[in-house]
Amino acid sequence: MSGPVADILVRIQAEDFDPAAEVARMTAGNANIGAVVTFTGLCRDEDGTLDALELEHYPGMAEAEIRRIAEQAAGRWPLDGLTAIHRHGRIAPGANIVFVAATSRHRRAAFEAAEFLMDFLKTRAPFWKKTHMKDGSSGTWVDAREADLADADRWSVSPPDKG
Repeated sequence: MSGPVADILVRIQAEDFDPAAEVARMTAGNANIGAVVTFTGLCRDEDGTLDALELEHYPGMAEAEIRRIAEQAAGRWPLDGLTAIHRHGRIAPGANIVFVAATSRHRRAAFEAAEFLMDFLKTRAPFWKKTHMKDGSSGTWVDAREADLADADRWSVSPPDKG
């Protein structure tokens, strides 16, 4: 277990973000960082059928839940920084939706913390997604997939007993 992360940033915004600028912000002035792991989620066009994905959230509640998850990650791994940015509103295919980055002295901590945060963003953060199709129809609200739920569940499993 580690202490609190030096820098946790959580933002929910309509406007796009720049992953490179976020990494530069996280690493500026810290020569002890040995690893930066990032994930950028993009809006798929669903084989040319999707016009846009609409993302809704509860302001305040969504940020608080993401921060709570980020603080859990900071308690599990020795991190220097952790960033989660999630967009809301109408997102076109090919556009950024979500950005997660973890910095640490060591790669494994950065990889696992970023994956942990992303797994819980997909399953527990209070966002609702609705598809808008190119044929003019309004699609359905999108639920978490079984694979996403399984990914999140693996973090609560205790390691096997080595005795």
